[in-house]
Amino acid sequence: MARRLPDLHRRPAHALPRTKFWLFCEGENTEPDYFRALSLAFRGSLIAIEADGGIGDPRRIVAAAARKARDIGISKRRRGSPNSFEDRDSVWAIFDHDDHAHFDSAVEQCRSRGIKVARSNPCFEVWLILHVEDYHRPDDSKAVQRHLTNLCLGYDRRGGKSLDCTQLLERIEDAERRAERQLEERAKEGKAFGRPCTTVFQLTRSIRKAALDSVRK
Repeated sequence: MARRLPDLHRRPAHALPRTKFWLFCEGENTEPDYFRALSLAFRGSLIAIEADGGIGDPRRIVAAAARKARDIGISKRRRGSPNSFEDRDSVWAIFDHDDHAHFDSAVEQCRSRGIKVARSNPCFEVWLILHVEDYHRPDDSKAVQRHLTNLCLGYDRRGGKSLDCTQLLERIEDAERRAERQLEERAKEGKAFGRPCTTVFQLTRSIRKAALDSVRK
């Protein structure tokens, strides 16, 4: 029986190469736990997590992210590799506003170096609350964390318990919509990036899109 030759005019189905997200964040538990769960839920994206190990000056996060951006050529793309897999990779700095005096300068440093920012005011827990409900009270970090404790029994800001991020991720699209509306409300109030708000949804949407692109035929 004659061997059937492939149709050279037919475009083969293929998936895009997986995009890698380099995440640099504060904290030892909450943020890393959340993004590890996200990595498992959306395996089409490659997620590398670098945790600072504590709450500190956001400039420390930016400095670490900037080193990685230089290493992989984010700040100045390597010559001879246009549209390469590396060009699809991104570096993200994830940090809180709290009362950091250098918060705004840290954001500007990221922008000038090609580093993307997922920031929260006053803290990352605002993003977690949005998985469950809308949140517009201009609370400080302690009040936000207490509210999350009441909503999610597994959450413990002191690290004694692990939050069940898997259940939260079932509502991630709701959280993204709420976060976007939250930012719009702060802008209407004339308090751009005032309490409470977060841009973490921009990161999660990017990760989810990359995961979908990696399997799309």
